[in-house]
Amino acid sequence: MQYVYLHGFASSPASSKAVYLADRLAAAGSVLHCPDLNQPDFSTLTVSRIIARVSALVTELPPDPVALFGSSLGAFAALHAAEQQSGRDTHPINRLVLLAPAFDFGRAAIGELGPEGMARWRETGWWKLKHYASGTTSRVHYELFADAERYDSFAVQRPIPTLILHGDRDEIVDSAMVARWAERRLHARLVRLDDDHQLAASHERIWQETARFLDLPA
Repeated sequence: MQYVYLHGFASSPASSKAVYLADRLAAAGSVLHCPDLNQPDFSTLTVSRIIARVSALVTELPPDPVALFGSSLGAFAALHAAEQQSGRDTHPINRLVLLAPAFDFGRAAIGELGPEGMARWRETGWWKLKHYASGTTSRVHYELFADAERYDSFAVQRPIPTLILHGDRDEIVDSAMVARWAERRLHARLVRLDDDHQLAASHERIWQETARFLDLPA
C-alpha cells in the first residue's frame, strides 16, 4: 500500500496533521507522500490542478494500491481524484481518509468570507488572505472557486471504502452537510470528534481510527 496526503487550503506538507501522520506511518514502516499543493504558484491553485498532481504522483510510485488522505479542500480534491481514476489504473486509489472534508466547496460560501466577501472575490478576481503555512499575505484567483463548481461531491459514484473524521465544532465546514454526505453511503464511516476544523486536539484518535481502517499497527 502507498500513502499520499493532500493538505488543506493555504496549508502545506508541514501542517501538524501531515507531520503527525507521517511520523506514525514511518514508525509502522511506511512513507506518507505529501506533495506541496501551493506549487508552482498558490495564486493559480485549482482543484483540477490538484487532481492532475495526484494522478502524476501516484503513477511515479510502485504499482500498489493507494490510500489517499485529504484535509478540508485536500479532502474534496482526494474524493474527486479517486472518482476520476480509470478502472485500468495500476495504482488504484482504494482507500480514502478524509479529515474535515469540504464536500460542498464550490457550492457554498466560504465561512470567513461570507456572501459579501464571495461577491467581492468574484468581481475583482482575487482574494487576499493570510497564508497559514507561510504567515504571509497571499492572494488566490477566483478560478479556484469557479473550477470547483465542476465537481459535485454528492454525485460521486465509486464505492471506495472511506473513513471520515470531522469535528462537531467545525466553524469552516458544516458538520450537518458532512453527515448528509455519509449517511447514505454504506462504504463510508463518519467518526464525529469533539473538536474544531483544525482537529488539533484529536491527532491520537485520528491515528487510532486510521490504523484500524487501514489494518496498520496502532
